[in-house]
Amino acid sequence: MQAPRSAAARPLLSIGFVLAVGLLASACGSDGNPGQPAPGQPSPSPLPPSSGAWSQLAPMLQPRSEMAIAELGGKIYVIGGYPPGRIPSNVVQVYDPATNSWTLGPPTPVPLHHSHAVAVGSRLFLIGGEFDGAGTGRAPVYLDTVYELDVASGAWLPRARMPTARSGGGVGVIDGKIYVAGGRPPRGNDFAVYDPAADRWTVLPALPTARNHLAVDAIGGKLYVAGGRVDDVGSPMPGVLEIFDPSSNAWTGGAPMPTARAGVTSVAAFGCLYVIGGEGNIANPHGIFDQTEAYDPRTDTWHSLTKMFTATHGLTRAALLGGRIHVPGGAVMLGGNTGTTLHQVYQPERRCDQ
Repeated sequence: MQAPRSAAARPLLSIGFVLAVGLLASACGSDGNPGQPAPGQPSPSPLPPSSGAWSQLAPMLQPRSEMAIAELGGKIYVIGGYPPGRIPSNVVQVYDPATNSWTLGPPTPVPLHHSHAVAVGSRLFLIGGEFDGAGTGRAPVYLDTVYELDVASGAWLPRARMPTARSGGGVGVIDGKIYVAGGRPPRGNDFAVYDPAADRWTVLPALPTARNHLAVDAIGGKLYVAGGRVDDVGSPMPGVLEIFDPSSNAWTGGAPMPTARAGVTSVAAFGCLYVIGGEGNIANPHGIFDQTEAYDPRTDTWHSLTKMFTATHGLTRAALLGGRIHVPGGAVMLGGNTGTTLHQVYQPERRCDQ
């Protein structure tokens, strides 16, 4: 097992946001402080079998938020995260669309949350994240660890470590290489690429706008990084879109998001970058967003689509499977203390490849 590296405790919630949301924030807790379920906190709304563009499939076995999600071999892997109470988990839940059912997969080497998972061909990688922190009452330990899942044996095999330990960033794959952008302070500008074939990392030009809990994926050989926040819940949420082109090794800007937010889930599909849900919405009594928005790189424009039936946040990435976007789990109130077993599915209404 690779030993995690220690890091200082994360900053506290901003005073301004606490004043804005009052008891809501104190009930949910920030990601750096313990929090217990508040009496009377809402349960997720029951999702009908079909709600226009949104529908539901079999719920997960265990409630989760702040977990990593990836698709491999036609199945969805939901890795780590935590349930209500915010005690980090090493549980892996695997969804099989052939049976519309979930099973437990190989547990991760350590309980972790805010990690990043992505598949490259037939290989699944788990990168970074946090150990402890959340509801443990202990300071978070940011991770630079990288594991590859050997599906046949169920073993998580250690690979070359990231150049820096970080969590709460985002990933995308270009030409078989994994690009990891952003992360929790002080790693919001960090940007590096991992080559699985060589088991080697390369540090790249810094992400221009430091942020975490952001939307990231690759389209047409470029990496798109949208939204997020600069610090903890309540900090500024820049709606900027920044685009990295490996051919020029440089960043450029794109059209800003229509709804600036953090805690989003995202995935590239049909030539679009879809950005779904999020947290930090002081206009909403639960502090979260239900927006579904898609960016079209051909025209540098954003499009507002059908909103989520049940708004959630706290998923590092969504999964594309069978032409639909799967959004399993997530929290339904500000903070990570209301993780659910929801399995919401979005049928994209707009494509960027036609």
